[in-house]
Amino acid sequence: MVQFTVEEENLICMYHKSDRRRTAANIRAALPDMDEDIAALARQTADKLDAMNNADFEAQQFHFTDE
Repeated sequence: MVQFTVEEENLICMYHKSDRRRTAANIRAALPDMDEDIAALARQTADKLDAMNNADFEAQQFHFTDE
């Protein structure tokens, strides 16, 4: 199963849609509005979403952490 960092999970929570493809697309759509550091993290997160299957995405529990 794909492992996400706290920062990646937070991005997923912010841009979460009904499925992993829409979530990844939503993250990529926001790239022009992000600074380069966050954009690199966002691309990495979207790539991880692309690499996993739908069942794994649905089984994963994403939690926003504000630490």
